[in-house]
Amino acid sequence: MPRLAASVVAIVAFACSVDAPARTVYRCVRAGTVSLSTAPEPGSKCEAKAIDDNAAMLPNLWGELGVFSGTLYEWRAPDGRMVYTTRRMPGAVQYLKFTVETPKASPAHPGLGRLGPPKLDAHAREFRAAAKAHKVDDAFLRAIAHAESGFDARAVSPKGAQGLMQLMPDVQKEYGVVDPFASKQSIDAGAKFLRALLRRYKGDFNLAAAAYNAGIGAVAKFRGVPPYAETLAYVEKVHALHERYRSAMGLKPLDPPLRPAQ
Repeated sequence: MPRLAASVVAIVAFACSVDAPARTVYRCVRAGTVSLSTAPEPGSKCEAKAIDDNAAMLPNLWGELGVFSGTLYEWRAPDGRMVYTTRRMPGAVQYLKFTVETPKASPAHPGLGRLGPPKLDAHAREFRAAAKAHKVDDAFLRAIAHAESGFDARAVSPKGAQGLMQLMPDVQKEYGVVDPFASKQSIDAGAKFLRALLRRYKGDFNLAAAAYNAGIGAVAKFRGVPPYAETLAYVEKVHALHERYRSAMGLKPLDPPLRPAQ
């Protein structure tokens, strides 16, 4: 896969067959996700960007997403034009894979500040019991709790997640939570949920954390960690915390280390 220093703008621009010193790339946004295309995408809000072939540096049209991978698709528009886009449109076929390196988002989960040191004394008995009962890495379970609520059992997010493990109401219901603000119930349900995610992703902590943050559907849609700034930052933060908790608990470092978001 080609690795790009700034963005996939060059690939999209040069996919056009027009021989001209400047080309047009469309930056399209739909449902909070960004794509680049050689023509406006139906159903997306698109903005035309003129790309100068002779410019010393191509613009970053993605935003601050860190490093992520994607696919450029070839798609025939209703008017018969061949369009190249990074969004999978109906009937599109894969043209090539790419990896994009953009400025990093803040390594801290938005709104939660710095990582801080491991808190081994926070609900230690409940974490040990839940991790053992549901066969989940205790350090990973604590890392998620640290990132989600900072171990605040009364935490409530703007999106409706509740409790120490910040579980959404549908997850609470699925795993038998009666009181979402009871730390023991929240930790136990969070361990069950993480166990299910780790089984789904064959033990991949990176994907499990991404699904915990953005949802299973988003991971399936992007076939890996979604290229959302918040999710990329969250996965990075959970990984860093996971390493710190494993070290504080006398466990060996993670192997392999965190992979770039896929």
